[in-house]
Amino acid sequence: MEVNIQRICGNWDLGYSLDKHVLQSIYLGENQWGHAEFDTTRSEVGEALFLLKYRSDFTQISVIADQMTESLSQYFSTACLVIPMPASKQRARQPVREIALKIAENMKIPCLENLLIKNVSTPQMKDINSRDDKVDTLVKAFAINDVLGNGYYDILIVDDLYDTGSSLEAATKVLNEYSKIRNIYVATVTRKR
Repeated sequence: MEVNIQRICGNWDLGYSLDKHVLQSIYLGENQWGHAEFDTTRSEVGEALFLLKYRSDFTQISVIADQMTESLSQYFSTACLVIPMPASKQRARQPVREIALKIAENMKIPCLENLLIKNVSTPQMKDINSRDDKVDTLVKAFAINDVLGNGYYDILIVDDLYDTGSSLEAATKVLNEYSKIRNIYVATVTRKR
């Protein structure tokens, strides 16, 4: 798979994204129900993520996770555990969770699904206008589950799409308050820009 890795900056220690999600999107007009239609060209990994999330093609989990491991694990060599970004939408199978589990398996480190938890339901982030309001809303919704033993841990947060970074910033703020976390790394499948 061809990727275009880019560093993503935020309040975390180091972050990378595999590629842009959409390379080009051309407005075609409206369909018979009045919905906008687009001719969208995605990156290879963007298409894989689209198929996973919106077409329930679970064969894409390994494709995405293997590419993330191959392309990004060198940057996170001190990470001793992986955590999936808590889901904003409930699904029977959570794509980010499954990608994180496979990355952890590939890196031969644990994946802790219950370290960072979302204990309060939030509105869709796309429905909140201000970036600061998004971060504040999520900081209040996230909590730490004290499941780590003694010591200091470098962790890798896995997420699907990097847009404004507000979700990852909120997660990092909450995780930074946990005294057992030393470094926080971030890896996303795709990015909006």
